[in-house]
Amino acid sequence: MRQGKRVFLPAWLVGEFLGTFILVFFGCGGVASAVLTGAQVGVFQVAVVWGIAIALAIHIAGGLSGAHLNPAITVALATWTDFRWKLVPRYVAAQFLGAFAASAALYAAFHGALRSYEAANDITRGAVGSEASAMIFGEFFPNPAGQALTEAARAAVTLETAFFIEAIGAGILALAVMSITDLRNKTRAGILAPAMIGLTVTILISVFGALTMAAFNPARDLAPRIFSAFAGWESVPFATNETGWFWVYVVAPLVGAVLGGGAYRWLLAPHYSAASGEAS
Repeated sequence: MRQGKRVFLPAWLVGEFLGTFILVFFGCGGVASAVLTGAQVGVFQVAVVWGIAIALAIHIAGGLSGAHLNPAITVALATWTDFRWKLVPRYVAAQFLGAFAASAALYAAFHGALRSYEAANDITRGAVGSEASAMIFGEFFPNPAGQALTEAARAAVTLETAFFIEAIGAGILALAVMSITDLRNKTRAGILAPAMIGLTVTILISVFGALTMAAFNPARDLAPRIFSAFAGWESVPFATNETGWFWVYVVAPLVGAVLGGGAYRWLLAPHYSAASGEAS
């Protein structure tokens, strides 16, 4: 009898690492291309790149790990579904590693364009105002749009507003993911589920990207943010919004995703069960 090829790494590790790598490589790559070269014009074009990247990542990783690709989604699934809590640290670690590796790959690809952009715009990497170029990795509020944040710009998006945006965005994303993939949902997307989830992220970034850069994913933000600190931006990624980076891009998505998962569990899932003839 022919034996299968030997498996060296667990499927969940391969799926979450490669899936998150692809998501961040192409998504942050779209941001880098827009900021450094002007290749994408406007938030919507960058949002489309993110949406396609997520759809591709889900197609690749879905059969291996379920394609969480986001610690907030992993925690929400562990809270509201039968996904086991003991797997959460493993998934989150794989997601962060994938995002960090993607950041390093992007830096290798864009380091020349980065130097040229910083020179042309009098940006000193690691100095106040260098969030203008650091934004291709971690995120800031409001969106710097390739420029140093001024006090007037900062007044447009407060910490409280940014927290609300990232929480509600992650909540909508979690609600969409669980509803789109629920087998009892008679209008579920099926093979189009990755595209629908990607489009959900596209519309979220289109609406909120100009305000908070629209992360909704702690791995997507924190791993590139840490990489940028090592790549010369030093304290800027963690000082520009003071402690806001933690509350807005780590805590808010986790809170929002759990609440969004709760909305799915208590408002939608019982109706899906009733429509499919299952006992509630």
